[in-house]
Amino acid sequence: MATALSNLSRGSSSSSPMTPPRSAMESCFVSTRDGIVLHARLFKPTPTTAEPSPSPSPSASAQAATAVVLVHPYSKLGGCQVIMHGIASRLSIKGLTAVTFDMRGVGRSTGKSSITGIPEIEDVVAVCNWVSDNLPVDRILLVGSSAGAPIAGSALDHLEKVVGYVSIGYPFGLAASFLFGKHYKPTLKARKPKLFIMGSADWFTSVRQLKSKVKSCDGRAEMHLIQGAGHFEVEGPAFDSVMVNLIVEFHETL
Repeated sequence: MATALSNLSRGSSSSSPMTPPRSAMESCFVSTRDGIVLHARLFKPTPTTAEPSPSPSPSASAQAATAVVLVHPYSKLGGCQVIMHGIASRLSIKGLTAVTFDMRGVGRSTGKSSITGIPEIEDVVAVCNWVSDNLPVDRILLVGSSAGAPIAGSALDHLEKVVGYVSIGYPFGLAASFLFGKHYKPTLKARKPKLFIMGSADWFTSVRQLKSKVKSCDGRAEMHLIQGAGHFEVEGPAFDSVMVNLIVEFHETL
């Protein structure tokens, strides 16, 4: 049964949105099963970047064992991994390993981007499998922004180590459904815990539509509304700190 929790807040970034905190960042390449090579970046917590903790705690141990894989917005509208770097940097400072990547046809990744995001599901699966095989983590939290949210949602049941899912501005509206409608069922029917974050003034999805979708979810599902914020505003750098706090709070409940 789905549980809808609606929290209304405006939110603001505590640091300059254009200068994300520094963290240890590495570049790597990931191959998919269909021969695409994806360019990814790895943001690792380090003793000099991670926020100090007065004493070890179960939540701190869980953070060290978790990687957050971030899926960028719609490639056809200029979406790329750089958009997710502010969130990734701040997550690493919170003690979580974060991974961003360019989907096929974007940046240094090979291949061609699609209109519907169906082939890009394989990109998400490949990156998560790479994380499982190459990083000392036991769990993965999957985060998708805008069109990256339905693409990430479609990968949920393909990935054993994924323990939860966060959507930022999932495009559920009528116009968006012509492009991303095939992703809706896999996202909503996956039983893994889900958090849907959206601005109350989103242009693609109404609050009523989001509430209806969250209510129809299998398993645990929550929503968080950011009062007065639009779709592109929420996925922009001014809200990176807000998103990180919501992601970390959700992660602590898993």
